[in-house]
Amino acid sequence: MGELMSGKQAVLEMLKAEGIEYIFGNPGTSEGPLIDMLGNYPEIKYVMALQESVAVGMGESYARSTQKTAFVSLHVDSGLANGIALMLDALNTGTPLVVTSCNYDARKINENKTDLAELVRPVTKWSVELDIAEQIPSVMRRAFNEANSHPKGPVYVGFTANALEGMADMNIVPSSDIHDNVRPDPAGIEKAAELLISAKSPLLMVGDRASDDDALEEAVQLAELAGLPVYQSRGAEVSFPTTHPQYLGVHSLRVAAQREALKGYDLIITVGTDTFDELFYWGDVILGENTKLVHIDPIPGRVGKSEPTDVGIISNCKSGLKELIEHISGRLDTTEVDKRRESVVQQSEEEKKLYEDSVTSHWNNKPMPPARMMYELSKAIPKNTIVVNDSVSNNGASRHYFIAEKRDDMRGVRGQSIGGGIGATMGTKCAFPDRPVIGIIGDGSAMMTIQGLWTAANDDIPCVFVICNNGMYRVLKVNFNIYQTEVLSEPEPAGENLLYSNFDTPFDISEIAKGMGIQSERVTDPDEIGPAIQRALSANKPSVIDIVIDGSL
Repeated sequence: MGELMSGKQAVLEMLKAEGIEYIFGNPGTSEGPLIDMLGNYPEIKYVMALQESVAVGMGESYARSTQKTAFVSLHVDSGLANGIALMLDALNTGTPLVVTSCNYDARKINENKTDLAELVRPVTKWSVELDIAEQIPSVMRRAFNEANSHPKGPVYVGFTANALEGMADMNIVPSSDIHDNVRPDPAGIEKAAELLISAKSPLLMVGDRASDDDALEEAVQLAELAGLPVYQSRGAEVSFPTTHPQYLGVHSLRVAAQREALKGYDLIITVGTDTFDELFYWGDVILGENTKLVHIDPIPGRVGKSEPTDVGIISNCKSGLKELIEHISGRLDTTEVDKRRESVVQQSEEEKKLYEDSVTSHWNNKPMPPARMMYELSKAIPKNTIVVNDSVSNNGASRHYFIAEKRDDMRGVRGQSIGGGIGATMGTKCAFPDRPVIGIIGDGSAMMTIQGLWTAANDDIPCVFVICNNGMYRVLKVNFNIYQTEVLSEPEPAGENLLYSNFDTPFDISEIAKGMGIQSERVTDPDEIGPAIQRALSANKPSVIDIVIDGSL
């Protein structure tokens, strides 16, 4: 037998039943009925953003940090539309979110009442708008169930005023755990094992979903057992320890040498990633005819989606790797494995040295090079720090210097949008209140959601925002150079002088932060980075460190 209550109470009771601790939101008039009742639910904290991308960014990173569905509350159609870019990223990358907004009276249908569910249908797994109070418990239960089921992603639920204010007998029953550890087909595993056993130059490439499936340990075991070189595909999570001697870094098709290197492998095993998913077009088929591809992924439809695949295996990444390890154990030529292992360790050391040599000549330049900034930051932070990496065009330097041995040591902003770093840093801190959290954020990305600094001050979220201040959209210049030279084969790229990519009228984010109530300072000397980090962390308050760096290509 249900309990008589209003629709708005049923929404909050369902959130309580689902174990929601945070609402990341930006309120409006139509959300007033829910906001007004929050005082009766002290176990739920509302974190108010001044811009919707900040709220979605917080929710998205909180969901990945806790590996639970996060709840985001936006405002009617205008606020909902502002959140669409990051909702699309969450859909494409598989982050579980329940996003809601409230509409006005359903009887105003003849007065341009927006169909909210239709507005966000392209960027959600499921979207629905409710007019009747009785619908709320079952729809909220399904929303959390949908968001947390493979392929995970955002779900939208809209509420009209009629649904919120209506009274009904409600059964408050939360969603249940989803047991989706899909085991691989033994026939597929045996085919993959046969290819790996016979391969002379195999490669392992791991992606975010390997991390999501807690498969780092298995990835390391497979790499060591078979002597595999390992790349991480572009993504936002730690999918392989950066300190491992067989780790070669983040693979990018935009680097000509890395595209060419793929020709040297006769077998590539990709796990938990959209194989060779990339911004630019490098051809319909990336691998040569003599290279076999094994793809293990938990999401049907992703296997074989972007590259012809010889053995496609739909499986939880951890389970798939475990069974592959079992199938090859005792069947490998240990002499060949030892040779491969020695070769890849040497290759890894050489590539690290090449990078170090490439930055030596301008190490002491003014403004400081990005590599110097990342080096000084990596030395200054405590060992248990979580680094939220939104450094955009300086991602390579950050990945080189920061140690990331397990999930949550480093987290990126997932997807194609920029502007998510400030929200992602706060969402991560909400999930890990007892660990230092430092966001490393490009200045252009930071300015897209600069209002988020106010949220950090208002809710006293004690994270540190480090701004990579190069005074430009450097990533546009980098990408345009790649496009002209690598895609169009033009001999003289114009990226360095690309129009409308410089911030000709400079802004001072440290001063902006002070205006929002945040402790901040600007740093131009690399020797001051360490002391600035110590001051920020010891204050245990939200802080901004605005570091001026060189933006030249």
